[in-house]
Amino acid sequence: MTTGHDYDPQETQEWLASLEGILQHAGPMRAHYLIEQLIEKARLEGVNLPFSANTEYINTIPLDQQTPIPGDQEIEHRIRSFVRWNAAVMVLRANKDSNVGGHIASFASAATLYEVGYNHFWRGGNNGRGDLIFLQGHSAPGIYARAFLLGRLTLEQMDRYRQEVDGGGLSSYPHPWLMPDFWQFSTVSMGLGPLMAIYQARFLRYLESRGFGKHSHRKVWAFLGDGETDELETLGAISMAGREKLDNLIFVVNCNLQRLDGPVRGNGKIIQELEAEFRGAGWNVIKVIWGSQWDPLLARDKNGALKRRMMECLDGDYQTFKGRDGAYVRENFFNSPELKALVANMSDDDVWRLNRGGHDPHKVYPAYKEASEHQGQPTVILAKTIKGYGMGASGEAANIAHQAKKMTLDSLMRFRDRFKLPLTDEQVEKLEYISFAPDSVEYQFMQERRKTLNGYMPERRIRAESLPVPALEAFERFLKSTETREISTTMAFVQMLQILLRDPHLGKRIVPIVPDESRTFGMEGLFRQIGIWSQVGQLYTPEDADQLMFYKEAKNGQVLQEGINEAGGLADWIAAATSYSMHGEPMIPFFIYYSMFGFQRFGDLAWAAGDQRVRGFLLGGTAGRTTLNGEGLQHADGHSHLLSATIPNCVSYDPTFSYEVAVILQDGLRRMLTEQEDVFYYITLMNENYAHPDMPKGAEDDIRKGMYRFSAEAAGKKNAPCIQLLGSGTIFREVIAAADLLRDDWGVTATLWGCPSFTELEREGRKREREHLLHPMSARKLSHVEKCLKDTQGPIIAATDYNRAFAEQIRPHVPKGRRYVTLGADGFGRSDTREKLRHFFEVDRRWIAVAALKALADDDALPAARVDEALKKYSLDTKKPAPWTV
Repeated sequence: MTTGHDYDPQETQEWLASLEGILQHAGPMRAHYLIEQLIEKARLEGVNLPFSANTEYINTIPLDQQTPIPGDQEIEHRIRSFVRWNAAVMVLRANKDSNVGGHIASFASAATLYEVGYNHFWRGGNNGRGDLIFLQGHSAPGIYARAFLLGRLTLEQMDRYRQEVDGGGLSSYPHPWLMPDFWQFSTVSMGLGPLMAIYQARFLRYLESRGFGKHSHRKVWAFLGDGETDELETLGAISMAGREKLDNLIFVVNCNLQRLDGPVRGNGKIIQELEAEFRGAGWNVIKVIWGSQWDPLLARDKNGALKRRMMECLDGDYQTFKGRDGAYVRENFFNSPELKALVANMSDDDVWRLNRGGHDPHKVYPAYKEASEHQGQPTVILAKTIKGYGMGASGEAANIAHQAKKMTLDSLMRFRDRFKLPLTDEQVEKLEYISFAPDSVEYQFMQERRKTLNGYMPERRIRAESLPVPALEAFERFLKSTETREISTTMAFVQMLQILLRDPHLGKRIVPIVPDESRTFGMEGLFRQIGIWSQVGQLYTPEDADQLMFYKEAKNGQVLQEGINEAGGLADWIAAATSYSMHGEPMIPFFIYYSMFGFQRFGDLAWAAGDQRVRGFLLGGTAGRTTLNGEGLQHADGHSHLLSATIPNCVSYDPTFSYEVAVILQDGLRRMLTEQEDVFYYITLMNENYAHPDMPKGAEDDIRKGMYRFSAEAAGKKNAPCIQLLGSGTIFREVIAAADLLRDDWGVTATLWGCPSFTELEREGRKREREHLLHPMSARKLSHVEKCLKDTQGPIIAATDYNRAFAEQIRPHVPKGRRYVTLGADGFGRSDTREKLRHFFEVDRRWIAVAALKALADDDALPAARVDEALKKYSLDTKKPAPWTV
């Protein structure tokens, strides 16, 4: 027997009549409760049929339950129309004599969604009290247009949209780096805004749990397009939001049914698809599909024919309907006698005016109100709109809408007439902006609403409280030799973190973040010491409860444990790293993870983080291509420093010894917390244990700059050839050992240079080169690399555990006429012992020594035969294939 066969229609009618009676006399909530009880009973009895996550293709909030929108809607409509016009015109003017681009259609479809929020819901204030709005990047023209009407932007600024180089222009999309007092979040790389919004909402809970203010009244709103939901990041964390019951989070999905090239789901229904996705993840779903013009028709739809037709039409059909006219809709949507009767008394223009819910403030307002008041779940609002709404033949509901940057004069005239704008034909043709007089009711309304709602939006706080940081002496024991005790730089960092956690000024502001690798990094001691944050505490007895370092979750826990989820961990980190700006609470996030799964995996988020002026530390653990010896190709990082170097405000270091880590860590704290520089640090850490020497006297400043003299003790015979050996990370120890080989086996004098940051050396060198380019008559200032090497002799050899390109960065700054040779771990990683891996990648002490001898031979400081002797002495196979080829 199939579930679709009704073998007892009379019984079915009795059940339906019973349900109808409940609806009439007790209401929908009682009916819902009874249905849920019946389902639960059926499942207990073994009727395990899956439920449907979908409802009908109609508005979630019935007409009789709509909360009326307050205020004068004529005023709001005029404001909305002015914003629409100015948003379109700024793009058109920008492209009149240039090709800077811009987008008209996205905001055109979303204008009502934004205006209802600005006028009635979104509390401003960049003082830690306001709501947080992740605006859809492609709608930026509309945000500028509104700010212009409020007097926040000038006419000159509007005319410099996407023309920033000469100063005073407006960025293409939300970019805090370019407009630091205006934009808060970088959202235009699609998918990142929704992901960051989820973790920002949860971070508000974290702050409150840990005593950093009251945030329960604040909401996080994220605006996104239906096409954007195809990005994996968009929906990747919605189950976490549902699981954590983030009722301070609201997604507004602008379902205009179109992406860049065509329909989002031409053969399906994106709203129904998203409804099931979100409801299944534990969200409250509100559909805003049909506008008020449909209400009379739905009221007369007694047998459900209209609702069935609404459901059976595909999104491709709906796009075509709005790309045609009323006659086409009458013929193709109302395509049965029963449906045609519903619109028999309507003209084709009336049929064409049947509006979508996302353009109707009377439908949007009650959805926003319910979302704002809903408890126990995050809410998603699925608002159906028309892409390019108002653009007419120039793009409305057309596949080319997203790319449209121009409108015909006829379309502009129709736009003016449609939205009743006070513009002459000449003003339309000149693409003039329009604004309200300061004494107009519209201007006064806009200002009053933002004053009542606590300030303008968007608006960004630039500075926060400046905090004192511990002096370098606080880490004194790490500046001294560990003698016979061997530790890794990872363990050194963890012990430094313990010191910071005890600091009276900074301790409570430390936010350790780990993607399920605490035990790998030796951080499990933090479980007991400061706890893992959970807003419900620990409702179970952990398996290791009888152990000293048991797995402890607590409401006031400090560690953010993200599971195997680097993208989520970085989104956590971004929320904490922007807390100084978003919440007025400077926090110090330390996100430690396998370095291979960092920038390579979350590079797009890291770029957005830089844009958002984050302040915090990223720690790439088990770094280097030969250090994590047994894990192999997918785990062996040899290029994260090349990726981090692409982000201008990311300060990267690859330290070898604990004193380097201490100097770098202390300096980063000073720069970010005391000096309030908008930088963040990337520090690679190793899991290889070895003894650490004393810090060379007075080396602190040079360590910060990226290169310091480690020693010159490996001296060979009198008048012996000289060589300069550079290194970073764990391979610097091989460089040190190579100096011994060169001295003992070949009588070569080697000077050793620690280079914890080839990236910072390159940046400083580039700065000096540019100064000399612009001031050719002034005395040339030497780069730090040149200062270190100018009084030395011999070739320069640099070896790292990363691709050769890492050390190659400083080649332009090596003193002229000096031979510079780089060794690195190019190629795919593999599994074996560290010793074998370093031999395979040709970065161990023997290969470094041979490279040094070859450089000396090329400089005629040694006979070439010495190189051949060394190859044989160290048993190096001359037929060995290059590591980057196998």
